[in-house]
Amino acid sequence: MFPFSWIYQGVTSLRNKAFDWGIFESQSFSVPIICVGNLSVGGTGKTPMIECLVRQLSSTMEVAVLSRGYKRNSSGFQLFDSQSTVAQMGDEPFQLAQKYKNITVAVDANRRNGIEKLLLLRPNVEVVLLDDAFQHRWVASDLKILLTTYDNPYHKDCVLPSGNLRESKSGAHRADLIVVTKCPKELSSQSQLKFQNQLSLQANQSCFFATIGYASRLKGKETPSVSDFVKQDFVLVTGIANPSDLIQHLDSLGATYTHLSFSDHHHFSSKDVHHILKTAGQKPILTTEKDAVRLRSLLPEESLFELPIETVFLNDSKALTATIKQHLT
Repeated sequence: MFPFSWIYQGVTSLRNKAFDWGIFESQSFSVPIICVGNLSVGGTGKTPMIECLVRQLSSTMEVAVLSRGYKRNSSGFQLFDSQSTVAQMGDEPFQLAQKYKNITVAVDANRRNGIEKLLLLRPNVEVVLLDDAFQHRWVASDLKILLTTYDNPYHKDCVLPSGNLRESKSGAHRADLIVVTKCPKELSSQSQLKFQNQLSLQANQSCFFATIGYASRLKGKETPSVSDFVKQDFVLVTGIANPSDLIQHLDSLGATYTHLSFSDHHHFSSKDVHHILKTAGQKPILTTEKDAVRLRSLLPEESLFELPIETVFLNDSKALTATIKQHLT
């Protein structure tokens, strides 16, 4: 597949050069724009990172999140309100809007159009977070955050279809911050420095290391502790890009379960629901927050539980906060 990768890389590199040379123009806006994205295809933890930014900024600023709304059944610009559905918004934007009531959430594949309409309808918004928009260069971002996983970093990968990169690894030079996600919790400072050196950072770039933090209690009609829940047999249902970290976490707790794995952003059919219920029988069902927004209306409320996660930084989170605020002033 390498010849096709060369062609793909040539096309994406030419597009990036058109922006670098000013042939294509990136539009700036009256409020700061923070872009969160990656070079690879899915599974780097963009939504937990967006949530981390929401928690950091929403206490002092009016925050809006704009996503493309991947695999939604609507088109164009959609602003979340009380009548919105997960099918209309997409699972991740819907999850964010339900979890954080004090922010504005909208979707539009055309990010420039989406920001314009969002600011028109919500003029009090003070910062816009762009979800999965690192390659969307039609918008000039004030802060570009690039995510890469510890186990499969971009500098060891190659472009599609031979690898998982959407563009050449040289695209990382556009980032202001690089966050290495899904790190081992015990990753030493020495190991972090060694990994950071392999990334060949630019002088203006900062690097942070993060891991996945799992909640101690589940969400559902009841909220049992995770430690108590895993003492029983259960069914795990996932429709995410890479459930390996979740599986590793549950296995470390000694959990006994049956795992039903579906593709990322999977739309659960009646056949899928029948299969899940038949497999579960009288056993409870555990899923992710992202999957839960699609499963709540399909499965019995008393049987469905979700495990919240968050991005936890291994190094000084105050330094991250200071760096972010520096780009917003």
